[in-house]
Amino acid sequence: MTAVSKLVALDVDGTVLHEDGDVSPAVRDAVAAASDAGHALMLATGRSWDATEPVMTQLGIVSDYVVCANGAVIMKRVDGGYIRHHVETFDPTEVLRLIHNHLDDGRYLVEYPDGDRRYTEGMTDWNLDGAEMVEFEQLLEKPVSRVVVVSPGHDEQEFLKAVEDMGLHRVTYAIGWTAWLDIAPFGVNKSTALEHVRSWLGIDRAHVVAVGDGRNDIEMLRWAGQAGCGVAMGQAPDEVKDAATSVTADVTSDGVVPVLASL
Repeated sequence: MTAVSKLVALDVDGTVLHEDGDVSPAVRDAVAAASDAGHALMLATGRSWDATEPVMTQLGIVSDYVVCANGAVIMKRVDGGYIRHHVETFDPTEVLRLIHNHLDDGRYLVEYPDGDRRYTEGMTDWNLDGAEMVEFEQLLEKPVSRVVVVSPGHDEQEFLKAVEDMGLHRVTYAIGWTAWLDIAPFGVNKSTALEHVRSWLGIDRAHVVAVGDGRNDIEMLRWAGQAGCGVAMGQAPDEVKDAATSVTADVTSDGVVPVLASL
């Protein structure tokens, strides 16, 4: 890796993937061009590893590391495949009971350190391949790396208020575009995982670029912008744009393409 090569962390949904789950040819070409130029492109996502790997294949990205579960899981490339290299966990009992008491219609999913997942009835809008449907109490049995909560009865603003009123502590959480909540171990987010990766790769902070669009990208964009560049997608909420050093076009216009072309 040359001195001018950059570590480029890309969010998935709303950044490289359109709403229909497709990667445009323009994005795929821009990723290939940036990789060919010697930059280290990688994904940093809230998705599980099983849901992230197909996106890497679509994009043609082969990276040394992949950040999943909003920073709680870092995958490492070994012998042509990927292994769980760094995993953070927490006991979900307290936070799940707190949320369960506040949300009458909450639906839940947890991810374990080995990648296994359990979910409760009604979690229909998520990729549940290989996951096990259980009763709520069975989610409390062992440590997890991630908790997802969905509340179909709330719109985005109502859910923001409901989560604020809960007073969540000793966890890190981000609220999605709709009424869903993504919870990680306390102090863990995409930026903490990417700092590990940056250090392992020996890349200077000034050569870091991150691109994202969601509230779970705020810490990542701030981290990248401290010495490098944090770019918010055009459709991002205002608080995400405020955390960035610049704003590009929205995902429907493939806003990540000019970012990659400018490296």
